[in-house]
Amino acid sequence: MELYNVSSTMLYSAFILYLIATFIFSATIRQKQSERRIKTKIGTVGISFTIIGFIAQLIYLITRWMASGNPPVSNMFEFITFLSICMVLGFIIIYFYYNLPSLGLFALPITLIIIAYASMFPTDIPPLVPSLQSHWLSIHVTTVALGQGILFISLVAGLMYLIRQLNQTRHTAKNIWLEIILYTSFLFIGFIAITTIFNGVNYNASFEFSEGNEVGITTDYLLPPIVGPNEGILLTEDVMEPWFEAPTWMQGADAGRKFNTVIWSFITGTVFYAIVRLAFRKRIGAIIQPLLKNVKPDLLDEIMYRSVAIGFPIFTLGGLIFASIWAQEAWGRFWGWDPKEVWALITWFFYAAFLHLRLSRGWHGEKSAWLAVIGYAIIMFNLIVVNLVLAGLHSYA
Repeated sequence: MELYNVSSTMLYSAFILYLIATFIFSATIRQKQSERRIKTKIGTVGISFTIIGFIAQLIYLITRWMASGNPPVSNMFEFITFLSICMVLGFIIIYFYYNLPSLGLFALPITLIIIAYASMFPTDIPPLVPSLQSHWLSIHVTTVALGQGILFISLVAGLMYLIRQLNQTRHTAKNIWLEIILYTSFLFIGFIAITTIFNGVNYNASFEFSEGNEVGITTDYLLPPIVGPNEGILLTEDVMEPWFEAPTWMQGADAGRKFNTVIWSFITGTVFYAIVRLAFRKRIGAIIQPLLKNVKPDLLDEIMYRSVAIGFPIFTLGGLIFASIWAQEAWGRFWGWDPKEVWALITWFFYAAFLHLRLSRGWHGEKSAWLAVIGYAIIMFNLIVVNLVLAGLHSYA
């Protein structure tokens, strides 16, 4: 328990340090090109806080590993927090190579959202399910996360490139798609905010329902039930009645609860998005664009490519090669068209196409930026939707 408390404190400390580093990096935006020495000094302070936060996260990782006796990557909370460590590591590596402080102003806030998102899942240390009791857990999962952490920098550079280069004064299809991508970050914030609020008041609503031959199944809602289980009976008194039931095609004991969480995330995220739009009376891209006027687009383009060139082979090693070896050991086959396996393959093909189009067809600049953003959207779909919604051999996550 003492080690568990230390790990939780270290993760919280890392969150605070990354937040401070974000504010420090934001100061570099105000510096002119002629004040390069001042900008470099501020950037040095910012990266120092980032490194201290990274060390705190490493201590979190080690102490949680010691507390559980297993690599802390076996559930959603553990994997996403480990992914955030890899994201910060990728940022630190790229920062020292290119010395671009403004990259931290975008990489760290996204990392903060990822850490906060992870904290919404159960943080206790459960026993490993039999399929995870293998040394390949640490080999496969950590390698995948490391590859995705480095590929994350291509997302950051791609977003920065698109926000800087697109004409934000015009209502074009490109601007609309970019705004939709930025809007999704508000959905994460909405999920974090609404979950935190109702966790704080210990909200709980229990339902009983039947599915197939199973009767008397119970599920607990931690958010007010806008949508309830199909043909479910509300057991808790003095709570809101569901407005409608989950459709019959949604299978699984938690299908209605998950759908309910998605609806609440959209509602809350959209409210936050509307508040920002009304306050600034601009699209999110137009609000951010002035912050990037001193950033060289060619440098962002190179960072996109370097991140994919480094992250793609690591992801290939962990997501395909190591995964296939473990699948053979655990299930007696290298490949089985499980949803997680399929989307890992889709991710691999996409980034392979990214490198092919860039190296052989000359896709640079805006085209590469869109590919970088879409590629990481596929990774996040695999992480969130495939893990939490689609049923498969990886559903234990």
